[in-house]
Amino acid sequence: MALAGYFFLFMAVSLFFLLPIVLDTFGPRQSRIGLIMGIHSVVAIAIRPLFGRMIDVRGGRRIAILGLLVLLFATPFFHLVRDAGWLPLLLRAVTGLGWGISMTATIAICSDLAPVERLALSMGVIGIAGLVANALGPLLAEELLRSSGAGWLYNVSILFLVAALACLLLTREIVKPASDGRGGGMGVLRTVPWVLAAVISAMPVFHGAIRGAMIYFIAVFGKSVGIGRVGPFFLVFSLAAILTRFGMGDLSDRHGRKKVILPAALIIVGNLFLIAQVRSFPLLVVTGFVGGLGQGLIFPALSTYVIDFLGRENKGLAISLYLSLFDVGMGIGSPFFGWVSDVAGYRWMYRIAGLFLLASTAVFMLKAPATEGSKLRGGA
Repeated sequence: MALAGYFFLFMAVSLFFLLPIVLDTFGPRQSRIGLIMGIHSVVAIAIRPLFGRMIDVRGGRRIAILGLLVLLFATPFFHLVRDAGWLPLLLRAVTGLGWGISMTATIAICSDLAPVERLALSMGVIGIAGLVANALGPLLAEELLRSSGAGWLYNVSILFLVAALACLLLTREIVKPASDGRGGGMGVLRTVPWVLAAVISAMPVFHGAIRGAMIYFIAVFGKSVGIGRVGPFFLVFSLAAILTRFGMGDLSDRHGRKKVILPAALIIVGNLFLIAQVRSFPLLVVTGFVGGLGQGLIFPALSTYVIDFLGRENKGLAISLYLSLFDVGMGIGSPFFGWVSDVAGYRWMYRIAGLFLLASTAVFMLKAPATEGSKLRGGA
């Protein structure tokens, strides 16, 4: 039920990926549309760490319900949007607040209900729900806009939010384990040397930045080399990520987090160099599959590493920090690598992205401690 709630929540939000089409009918500048869409993520990034700590103290269920209520309050007001002015900007900020709260809390609920010894596998499976919703939501939104208009886009989003709320109301609150005495919340971050914190934080930031470079520029790169269709790239990427999480999602549970993070990162690095060689449609599809394979391996291992490092009693905080760092990477990586492509071209952009990830992975492997069996950090 919790996983279904997460899926419905993600579906409700993913419908709004096509909101720019609605806003564009009002004739605003593209920068204005970008601001309206982007403020959603900015608010979500800012709010996650605060509510991540509240999840650890008060439990994920009530916090997730709070976030859903915020979304249910704000979404109907999109019916009043008649321009790209202050109202859609305010509503996107409020929905970013609800999304940042509810997404983090719902992931925490799902992971709490999963077997403790298979945390990485459960994180991977939770991510599958998001991947599926991420694929289906825009397709449904496109059909709704074409056949029924923006009003039904908002109505269906509300229906998904109601379904998510119903699912979470049917879940049970998990009793939190007793603390190991290290102290919880933001205080745990003060116990980590800043150099080590920077090393560990860099991995999800670079992972997000590289993911943005791979995904956001593949369409224009394909067009630049004469490949007209890039849809299959995204399809095989998602399929590979899903299959990998089902088939190998528990590798880091069995063999250790770092032992999976290293080969997963190397797969992504190799694939970035392979993308730089793409000149045909079949090779483009191959790179989509390999990229999905690397993504399917690294997300559950790296996110669970952060949870292990900060301690299971700080799971909500760890998840919120990981997601925020990943989103920061997506946010700053896209304009940076866009600048690189302007200066050096798309092929060198992907090569440089690969070198960045290779360097950050090397530092991580040398400096970041293993978490397996660590009672100090709450490891499994």
